[in-house]
Amino acid sequence: MIKFDSVTKKYGENVGLENATININRGDFVFLIGPSGAGKSTFIKLILKEIEPDGGHIYVEGKEITHLSNREIPPLRRSIGMVFQDFRLLPNKTVFENVAFAMEVVHSSPRAIKRQVPQVLTLMGIEDKADKFPNQLSAGEQQRVAIARAIINNPKMLIADEPTGNLDPDTAWEIMKLIDQINRRGTTIVMVTHSKDIVERMGKRVVAIDHGHIVRDSVGGEYGYDD
Repeated sequence: MIKFDSVTKKYGENVGLENATININRGDFVFLIGPSGAGKSTFIKLILKEIEPDGGHIYVEGKEITHLSNREIPPLRRSIGMVFQDFRLLPNKTVFENVAFAMEVVHSSPRAIKRQVPQVLTLMGIEDKADKFPNQLSAGEQQRVAIARAIINNPKMLIADEPTGNLDPDTAWEIMKLIDQINRRGTTIVMVTHSKDIVERMGKRVVAIDHGHIVRDSVGGEYGYDD
């Protein structure tokens, strides 16, 4: 699903990633952890083609994406679901419209939108919020909308960047159960987090990055950092 082969990215004298090699298989659930500035954001940006590597090769679904043309980048990004810490919902659109917008971008038919949006809202447990605007929702409800938007086009991969960072512990755990459910349906999950409790409670694969190097890749939920 995702393969980094000796990937290096530097920002002047600062190292983002250095000689990073890793395979993430289809259906994996991977927590990406490490201190602030360790290289986690660089890892995600390289997958999304927001930045270019200085060396090495990157593959997504067997296709090398190390150097894509400008016209090839949008299809890649549309194939990857993204969930952020700050939700990034459109404030002037309802819950239904926020989720539908992701389908409109890929030119889905009105009939498909009318059918699929209620289904994914039900999956997220917010079918009764369809006509609400983001400012009428709790933080947990907003994150459920963001996840619904991320998975509405059935991406094979979901990248979650600190999705529980703005949530209280109980709400965070509810969101994690939803993300785990999505993984069990076959979607590959790569999640950046600083939450020791979530990592250790979930017991999934953990990839630790420190000073731009992948220093640990293990299964079992050991966090191993004090931050």
